[in-house]
Amino acid sequence: MKNKKAYIITAIIFVLLIAALTLFIIFGERIPENPPGTIGNSAGNLNNSGLFCEYNGKVYFANSFDNGHLYSMGVDESNLEKLNNSNSCNILAGGEFLYYYSLGTSGDSGLGSVRVPKSFNRCKLDGSSVTGLTRDTVINAQLVDNHLYLLTGDDATPSFDKMKIDKSEQIHLADYIINPACAVNGTIYYNGTQTEHYLHALDTATHVSNVIWEGNIWNPIVEGDYVYYMDVANDYRLCRYSLSQNVVEVLTDDRVDCFNVGKGYIYYQKNGTSPSLNCMLTDGSNQFVLAEGNYTNINITSAFVYFQEFGNDTTLYHSYLGSNSVDIFVAAREAAKEELQ
Repeated sequence: MKNKKAYIITAIIFVLLIAALTLFIIFGERIPENPPGTIGNSAGNLNNSGLFCEYNGKVYFANSFDNGHLYSMGVDESNLEKLNNSNSCNILAGGEFLYYYSLGTSGDSGLGSVRVPKSFNRCKLDGSSVTGLTRDTVINAQLVDNHLYLLTGDDATPSFDKMKIDKSEQIHLADYIINPACAVNGTIYYNGTQTEHYLHALDTATHVSNVIWEGNIWNPIVEGDYVYYMDVANDYRLCRYSLSQNVVEVLTDDRVDCFNVGKGYIYYQKNGTSPSLNCMLTDGSNQFVLAEGNYTNINITSAFVYFQEFGNDTTLYHSYLGSNSVDIFVAAREAAKEELQ
């Protein structure tokens, strides 16, 4: 009788453990939904490698002084903290998680070497609980509400797909290049890449895309009533188009390699015999040269602009928005030194 009772108790405990394990599997790894209107990062940052992402009073960034590993800091560049060892770009933030493309690492091919493959990952805001979402080569990605929009592959075999943040839903949307960087109020704005460079708008709820304006544009950034873009037909000068007035304004006749828009400013790299990183207001006024030379990866937060010299992937520069002075981002360099020690 005692043995039978012990058997029943053991069976009950076993069933309870199985039930608890099942509940943990179902709910323990459940990804909570993001706040309505969530956008992972600005279009300008994502078109410049997405190395910085501001979210809820913090800035998440790839510290190039530390092999591009993922860091966080205050908007004022205080309290720098290393989050993990991922060599990161295309950083997105929403809800309780970060999303980023890890460029991977590779060592020698000998015994004991460590190779980390490229992967698009999700992690908590403190850098923990890293989960790989896809090992496809990510060209650009954006977070809109509870879905990731991924442009993967290469120029010859591109794929544009939609993935729910918990991977429970994956939808293939196109076999051609759609850059998802510019997302506003549930709509992705992008330039055509097949037979024209018109401005298109993709409704992320219905997956229906419409032509908004038959311009000849590249890398559109929508801010309020304006679309900022590179004018393909006119040597990639920088212009803006009013959605309500149907009017084009030329902001500069300089040939532009890359640009970013934020907090009332435009930063762009001028191409030519005297290249320079320039700054101006969003209406094209008060233009000045911030730094002579070739620069890239122009990322903007609410306080600073960050950039790198073309061909130098280590040194990171910063400047207060609207300022004409440039400095090496010393705090990031010192934080990297501390980590290496």
